[in-house]
Amino acid sequence: MLVLGGAGVFGSRICRRLARDPALRVIAAGRSAPALERLATELGIETGVFEAPPGLPAALAETGARLVIHTAGPFQGQDYSIAEACIAAGVHYIDISDGRDFVSGFDALDARAREAGVLAVSGASSVPALSAAVIDDGRARLARLTGIEIGISPGNKAPRGPAVIEAFLSYTGKPILCWREGAWRTVYGWQDLRRVRIGGLGYRWFSACDVPDLTLFAKRYPEAETVRFHAGIELRTLHLGLWALSWLVRAGLVGSLRPIAGIARRMGDVTSHFGTDRGAMYVHLKGTDPAGRPIRRCWSLIAEAGDGPFVPATPAVILAKKLAQGTLTASGALPCLGLFTLEEFRTEIADLAIRDGWAAA
Repeated sequence: MLVLGGAGVFGSRICRRLARDPALRVIAAGRSAPALERLATELGIETGVFEAPPGLPAALAETGARLVIHTAGPFQGQDYSIAEACIAAGVHYIDISDGRDFVSGFDALDARAREAGVLAVSGASSVPALSAAVIDDGRARLARLTGIEIGISPGNKAPRGPAVIEAFLSYTGKPILCWREGAWRTVYGWQDLRRVRIGGLGYRWFSACDVPDLTLFAKRYPEAETVRFHAGIELRTLHLGLWALSWLVRAGLVGSLRPIAGIARRMGDVTSHFGTDRGAMYVHLKGTDPAGRPIRRCWSLIAEAGDGPFVPATPAVILAKKLAQGTLTASGALPCLGLFTLEEFRTEIADLAIRDGWAAA
């Protein structure tokens, strides 16, 4: 298994989880030889130093890898050249993209993947993979599903790579199409400001984000009249500061906040000793019971002890293991929906400081 971006925040955690299985051959790949070598020494895995996508075909031929896990974001603005190289080589592919257009349009590669007899999966991360697994689990408790609301708030002390920062800055202040009250409506990135109480953490601020769920879930759950997604920064000052900057983009005074990604990362580093290492994710479902009465089911996840980044890394680990074990035999190119269950996720994270559960509101 070749993990692109293997020394990064999420790639390294995928390598750590896969390296625990002695039956799996794990190769951490990327451009930074020193970082890869440190990880390889610690975990006892192999490394590959090359630039992807140009160096990928040669690396696949040399290593004989049967699966590539692509973690080298940001995926906003990326093309499918890495996935296409894998398909051409007859190699399975998984990525952890949260780019809305990237994941939603990924099935354009379906015919080629089926012809090659490989599975290519996009979005094997917190969204849309885990959020869909949660909704599928909770949906069984409702006679009818009418609304979906999802939120993610990492702890301020959690590590954050440059790709994550660039990703959310790319759509801050820009229009986002959302399915609300049975129609497509426009909100703006990092606006639609709200405070949400999360059990065990208290209140945190959240704002609208552009993620694949907004497109995919309107189709996957057609009975839902509303699909919302918000994300939050634990420190109120940073969250509201970005909200204020979003108005500059919305007003057309600046084209994008992506150029300030370096400044944002340095600010994050400076403030990293504030806040906590406790991150959260929630999924709130609205619907009706068999008698037609309104009902609300609320799922929440709390990650502590710095284990938050393992949450977005885990779906790719689950799929990689299922492919290796032969229990995932599908082929084609598709978003990561319905390929694992919430129980499979819980089994994989059982040894981590992560807990989750359902409650009625």
